[in-house]
Amino acid sequence: MSFDELDRKIVAALVADARATYAQVGLLVGLSAPAVKRRVDRLRDSGAITGFTAQVDPAALGWTTEAYVELFCRGRTSPASISAAVGRYPEVIDACTITGEADALLHIRASDVRHFEQVVERIGAEPFVVRTRSVIVLSRLVHGPDVPPAPGEG
Repeated sequence: MSFDELDRKIVAALVADARATYAQVGLLVGLSAPAVKRRVDRLRDSGAITGFTAQVDPAALGWTTEAYVELFCRGRTSPASISAAVGRYPEVIDACTITGEADALLHIRASDVRHFEQVVERIGAEPFVVRTRSVIVLSRLVHGPDVPPAPGEG
């Protein structure tokens, strides 16, 4: 699928405000509301836009502790095995395989440090985990959109 400059502008407008109407987005990008709708429909059909969500402050829901945990795994543990295991923990909000010494990096939210400790203990008890290394987030300095601007923009 080709992704042109108007598509980029439409996506940027929706990332900034997913509740914006097609008319509002059209004003920002110089298109009519029906033209924006056609493009958004095409972007959704192609899989470029995967959905629309509400952004919620985790602390408002009681998730006040945020941390990253590196997993060091036994032998040739597959990414699918790691995914299946850590996917059972609602506190794990993101998990990635990574380069470097560790095999995976988990992004965890917990209600407090004790809750975080319990989650890390449970994950550390998984049969494939050799050890973990954790860092707790003190404060977020930058939090940008999921989609950065195109090269040369911003």
